[in-house]
Amino acid sequence: MEDPATLLRKLERNNKRLKFLLKKYKQNNHLHHALILLSERASTVAELTLLYPAIHDILVQYLPSRSFYVVLQNQYTQALELSYFVDEKDGIAVPLNEKSHFSEGVTGYVFRTGRTVYLTKETMLEQTKNGVFKALGSQAEHWVGVPIYRDNKIIGVMVSQSYQAQQSYSEQQIELLEVMSLYLATAIERVKKRELLESEVKIRTRALMQSNEALNKEIEHRKRALERQQILFKISELATQFNNIDDVYKQVHHIIRSITFADNLYIALYDKHAGWLSFPYSVDEVTQYKPRPFAKGYSELVIRTEQSQLIDTERAKALIADGTVERAKDYSKIQLATSWMGAPLKTANGVIGLIACQAYDHKYEFDYDDVELISFVSNQIASVLQTHLANQALKTSHQELEHRVAEKTKALQQTNLHLQMQIEERKKIEQQLYHDAHHDPLTSLPNRSLFLTQLEKTLHKYQRHPEHHFAVLFIDLDKFKTINDELGHQAGDQFLIWVSKAFSDCIRDHDLLARLAGDEFVILLDHLSDKQQAEDVAKRIIRVMQQPFCMKGTCVQSGASIGITYSNKRYNNIDEIIRDADAAMYYAKNAGRGRYEFYHPLLTAGTGSNKHIEHHHLGALPTHFRRTEVISMADKPSNISLLDAFGEHPVLGSTSFDILKKFAAERAEQLEIELQLIQQVIQIGNTQSQDLLFCCSLSVLDHQAFLPLCQLLKSAKHQLCLLFDENELRHASSQQLENLKSLSSMGELIGLNDFAKDRCDLALLTQFDFRYVLLSSTFSKRVLQQQSYDLQLQGILAVTKLKRTQVIAKGPAILNFRGLLENHGLKLFFGKQHTIGHEPELSSRKLQGINQETLSF
Repeated sequence: MEDPATLLRKLERNNKRLKFLLKKYKQNNHLHHALILLSERASTVAELTLLYPAIHDILVQYLPSRSFYVVLQNQYTQALELSYFVDEKDGIAVPLNEKSHFSEGVTGYVFRTGRTVYLTKETMLEQTKNGVFKALGSQAEHWVGVPIYRDNKIIGVMVSQSYQAQQSYSEQQIELLEVMSLYLATAIERVKKRELLESEVKIRTRALMQSNEALNKEIEHRKRALERQQILFKISELATQFNNIDDVYKQVHHIIRSITFADNLYIALYDKHAGWLSFPYSVDEVTQYKPRPFAKGYSELVIRTEQSQLIDTERAKALIADGTVERAKDYSKIQLATSWMGAPLKTANGVIGLIACQAYDHKYEFDYDDVELISFVSNQIASVLQTHLANQALKTSHQELEHRVAEKTKALQQTNLHLQMQIEERKKIEQQLYHDAHHDPLTSLPNRSLFLTQLEKTLHKYQRHPEHHFAVLFIDLDKFKTINDELGHQAGDQFLIWVSKAFSDCIRDHDLLARLAGDEFVILLDHLSDKQQAEDVAKRIIRVMQQPFCMKGTCVQSGASIGITYSNKRYNNIDEIIRDADAAMYYAKNAGRGRYEFYHPLLTAGTGSNKHIEHHHLGALPTHFRRTEVISMADKPSNISLLDAFGEHPVLGSTSFDILKKFAAERAEQLEIELQLIQQVIQIGNTQSQDLLFCCSLSVLDHQAFLPLCQLLKSAKHQLCLLFDENELRHASSQQLENLKSLSSMGELIGLNDFAKDRCDLALLTQFDFRYVLLSSTFSKRVLQQQSYDLQLQGILAVTKLKRTQVIAKGPAILNFRGLLENHGLKLFFGKQHTIGHEPELSSRKLQGINQETLSF
């Protein structure tokens, strides 16, 4: 255990150490706080004159520094100059009035040595005696000078002095001054930069203010120019938007009111020849203006001088005094304007009047800006007013002339009224006579005369414009005699009236329906693009005629046989057209009635000079084939071709066998020709290494022809696809349908021709394994015209994709047409057509490879 003396000594040492540390901490805390304050002042003060007092205020808190000054070296003269000075005894005039005050004194000594100097009064006097420096100003009891450095170069001295002997400087206080001097240079530089920046900002601000002032002047100038332009626009609108001159005056007042004071405004017009002033427009709270002779008023002054005038009370007195303006005798009873301005209305013909504004009781004082504006406006308004005045005068003249003309016209109208009534009555009689002469009295339809006249016009139009096709439908009613016999002639007449209305519903508004005689009707269809449109009308008529006609409880089934002729360049007169339509109608009636047939030259071939030719014996006709390539959209061949057979007919020339077969003498001959053509197609396919498509009738599927057909197909080296017409398949016998399935099961290719011409039967596509389906050209066109047909096409493509059937589109060989169809999903089309050379005569008894016994029908 230590003795008490040792413990006491240890406690004293610890206490001494703690006091030292506390003093050191207090000193550091003061130093830290002073630096923070210095940094804040340097960041906030705007100029050096405010920085030094702020530093002084900081130092006063920690050391005796009521006398404090800062000296900095001038970078240009190298002299020490006073930047801040506060002293308890000496004023600022003392150091400033002495030459080389700082450089020779103790301040200059600190600057030269670059070290901190602390002197008491005694040591300062001693150093002065030794000639180290001069004693300048009042002697302080304690003096401390600290050099100020920037970038290791001394730039000045910071001094604090005390005139009280008891107020000395401790080491810590001197150290605080030294630290403050280190940061002072940085603070001075920051404040100087801020001063320079603020100076530049002021210069820039002044320049911007000057620029802004110039810009404001330019804006004001442009604004005035824009306002004047807007006024010009409004004035220019007066010439077009308003017909009434009173409305023009009101709009002028509205324009003047938008640019100046115009509560009291009038427009005066000057008649130079009459010497009068008139006031067509005036709005005034005191005066009412009436026309007057030209005198010596304000208005007359403007018109005489042809210049704008600004008149206040002083100028009014002067004008009256020199006689320029004369007042009426009772002017003292009238309230006079205190400010008046007027501008002449000048035109190319001189001054036509003026526009004036005035104010009472000093409510407004016009100035020269107002005069300038109203002068500018008046120059524009004058021409507008002159135009409207001229138009008004012309209008008045026209009205007077119209009044005189109306009076004369009224007399003429009364004279002509009776004559016009007689003319109208005659016109009605003539129209009725014309109608009776050209219309059927029973049905009110056009008669033969009117129909033939219209047909002749249509034929002439077609001859001039061959693209405007037409068709004639010759209609004969079936069983009409039965209706007359069973129901009577009155019922027959009612039946004809019913038929005429039904036929009218089947045609377009511009088509012509006429009754020739009895139960014969004709229809003229104009503006057609293809034969299908005529077929559609015929089908509608046939469907309508399938409805029974009922009267008096008795119903009779009738029908219609229709013959159709389509426009052709060989027609020279209308008699030929009627003759051919009639021939086609009789062919349809003989073929079973209730149907339509297009005219074909074979129907009348035996009636002319070639009567001796037996055109029905088709087996002896020379034959050739035309091959049509199947291509894709890019005209890329698909190694598939369609063959069409043509016969050289002595009357018709080169004609398709599809047409010729219909006029065969007998069915046996038609079937024999079918097999001969198939044999020729097989021979062509064996030599050309190509898959061929060939159209044939269902006759080859009959029992007696099916075996020879199979023998022929076995001899084919390349696959031959037989195409059957969709319309025929719908009416095929059960034996024919069974043989068609047998062909498919034997591996032979079959196809469907002219599909979807009348209707789209998807069940037919699923019933047989068709390799190819040829869409009709009519369906292809309608796909591009109506969305419903596109939906049908998508159904066809979906079914054929499942059946692996290829779809080929018929139609015109136009690239754009194919492109549109390709967008709908079609890929194959018919391309170029080539003729395969003529073959020698086909003999009905020279079939090669066919069992002759099987051909005995």
